[in-house]
This record gives sequence, structure tokens and C-alpha cells, in this order.
Amino acid sequence: MPSATRALIIVNVAVFALQALYDDLLISLFALWPIGRFPLEELHTTVGFELWQLVTYAFLHGSFMHIGLNMLALFIFGPDVERELGTGRYLVLYFASVISAACVQLLTMAGAADVYPTIGASGGIFGVLLAYGMLFPHRILVLLFPPIPLPAWLMVTLYGLIELANGVFGTEAGVAHFAHLGGMLGAYLVLRFSRGRRRLERW
Repeated sequence: MPSATRALIIVNVAVFALQALYDDLLISLFALWPIGRFPLEELHTTVGFELWQLVTYAFLHGSFMHIGLNMLALFIFGPDVERELGTGRYLVLYFASVISAACVQLLTMAGAADVYPTIGASGGIFGVLLAYGMLFPHRILVLLFPPIPLPAWLMVTLYGLIELANGVFGTEAGVAHFAHLGGMLGAYLVLRFSRGRRRLERW
């Protein structure tokens, strides 16, 4: 497994292990909170958006299934994307996806009546997924449920449309669907910029 993908998986798992001891503290400091200051009565403190949360939220997870599915997707799609882009550009794409997902999520939380934190690497994972579909569009992938073979570009497109529909209609409460789309947007912009620069350099 390439070095960056391996390191991302290790760090995510290590932070999840720390959450078993310091979950409330880590969530209050490093989860992505809405802009403003809000009382958190159970910890007798206040929480709110801080700049570092644009990245740190992506290393926190809410359950074994949450981190398990995210790390499985990174394990499946990350290595090929990293080998194709190189470690440096792969990390730029991953963290651009994480940050763009956070920015979209902040917009969706603005003015909401309920204050809640956002956690999870899904924004980065959806960015890697989009990159896989763009870099290897004709590779055949088989869905788990149902086991239907699809070209990568079609599977990624379907995932994006499902997330858009879930976000618009408010299904699967508690899932940051628009943040997932924000992660895909960040990856798309990085790929378009880097491809354009490479074309210019070749010319």
C-alpha cells in the first residue's frame, strides 16, 4: 500500500482509539462546529468553529461502522489514485476534499436551529472516489448490494446523484450529504487544475 494511504488509515485508527478515552474532549475541540459560540451543558463549556477544525474533524468518527466503511473505501480506492497522482498531489487532493467538504457543511449549518458537530473522513473519501472515477473511468467495479458490475465513472456518478437526492429530500438524518458533495467538488477542482497545468507544461 502506498505510504500516504497507509499513513491516513493509521492516523484515523489511532485517533479513533483515543476517542475511547477522550471522546467528549476531542469532539468539543476538534469536531467541525457551526460558526459562533454555543454552550455545551454536558461538558460545562462552550463550543464553536475554529480554523483548525476544517481538517481535524476528518480524523474523528462516531462508531466502528463509521470508521470501518470509510477506511475500507480508502483501502480500496486510495492506492491506485495515489500511484497515479503521486504522493504529494494525492495528499493535496485528499485535504482539499476534506476542507471543501467542511466549507459546504458550514454553509448548510448556518442558521440551523440545532447545534451539532460534524465528524468523519467521508469528505476526503468522496474526493478520492471521484478521482478514481475520473482517472480510471472504464474500470469495472461490482457493487456489494446488489452485486451489479458497473464502470467506475457510472458508479461515481450514481453515488453523487444519490447524495444530492438524500441532501435535498433530507433522508438519512445525521449524514452530511452536502459535505460529501463538497468533497467531490474539491477533488474535481484539484484534478482540473493539475491536468490543465500538465497540458501547459507539455505544450
